[in-house]
Parts: sequence; structure tokens; C-alpha cells
Amino acid sequence: MGNRDKKQRSKGSAGNNRKSGEDFLLQNAQKPGVIETASGLQYMVVEETTGDKPDEFSNVEIHQRALLLNGTLLEDTYRTNQTSTVPLNELIEGLQEGLQLMAAGSRYKFWVPYDLAWGKKGTGNKIPPYAVLHFDIRLVSIG
Repeated sequence: MGNRDKKQRSKGSAGNNRKSGEDFLLQNAQKPGVIETASGLQYMVVEETTGDKPDEFSNVEIHQRALLLNGTLLEDTYRTNQTSTVPLNELIEGLQEGLQLMAAGSRYKFWVPYDLAWGKKGTGNKIPPYAVLHFDIRLVSIG
């Protein structure tokens, strides 16, 4: 198989990812409890608390489960029981937006469109092009 054939096949796969992601987001937006922001980020409140919310310069300690739409697990700190602490402004755009909606102790589910995540290129072989990502996040604390 020549290089051109591989390129063509990968383009088709990317196109399928884009279409299936767009279809998923259209259907998901209709589900009870799902809220969509102006940017296209979708979220559902699982547990809501009151209090301080992070800003773009905060360090956040989170538990997260990250999945592709097909169920492929990317990360699960709930299972390992080891939180991640990261500067909010180093996360993908969709999580930067989403975490700023949450107060410490809250738990939300997010569906992040590809253009607020890893975009049309993906990340090598872990996250494919045009991938919509699903996150289950608890904001443990704000630093």
C-alpha cells in the first residue's frame, strides 16, 4: 500500500470522527440536564457545591475520568485514587472553560468538541483527529 493510500484512509477516518462527534453532540444536547455553552462545550452537573470557583490563573486539584466517545479510557484518577494538580491555563480550552463553572467539591460531566480539545490533528495515536472527549471531573480544591 502506498503512502497516498494511507493518507486517504486516514482522511476518511478523520471525516468519520468529525461526523460521528457532531452527531453525538447534537443528540447529547437534547438530553435532560445537559447544558451547552456558547462555545459548544456541553456539561451536566452531577454534584453542585457553593463557594469559590477557579479563574484562568488558578492551580486546580482534580479527579478525572477521560474517555473517547467509543469508551476508550484515556485517564482515570478515580481508579488510581491519585488526584492531578495542574495550572488551569495548561488544560485544553474546553476544560479551562468548564472548570471555571465549578466550585470546589463539585462534580460535572463534560463533552468537549474537537475544536475545544485536540483539534483536527489529535495527539498521535492516543487521541484521533476530530475527537470529542468525555470527562467526569471532580474539582477537589483550588490553589
